[in-house]
Amino acid sequence: MTPAINALKRAKIDFILHHYEHDADSRHFGDEAAAKLGIEPTAMYKTLVACDEHHPKQMVVAVVPVAGHLDLKKLAKAAGLKKMTMADPTQAERTTGYVKGGISPLGQKKRLPTFLDSSAKELAHIYVSGGKRGLTVQVAPAPMLSLLRGEFAAIATD
Repeated sequence: MTPAINALKRAKIDFILHHYEHDADSRHFGDEAAAKLGIEPTAMYKTLVACDEHHPKQMVVAVVPVAGHLDLKKLAKAAGLKKMTMADPTQAERTTGYVKGGISPLGQKKRLPTFLDSSAKELAHIYVSGGKRGLTVQVAPAPMLSLLRGEFAAIATD
């Protein structure tokens, strides 16, 4: 099991695992997972790592619908920072312990401030990476966010 799955089990949070065959040529990991699992892109969430523009090691995690985009200005405001940029992929992988396309908000090597787009409040469950390409977790957003000590924030755009 991945650290993400182990974290959910330790916290006794209900979840359902979904496996799919990852296409090595795919670069749009969330879209691929939604399509292969037959999940609405509004319920499939991608995990992105961003950082303070002037302090690249000060990172935060943003979890937004695959159907939308991360608004870095809104994320900066939610995180109490002036300006944010996307984290260097290699640094994000080192910090989270996951590879690009398999970064889960759960079970990361280093706990980062985490923001889940407020659109998730309206859903009974969302789908996030299970910690590797080809593995998705279906979980209720509130318990997941509680485990992460994160918060809801309006950080996505259509």
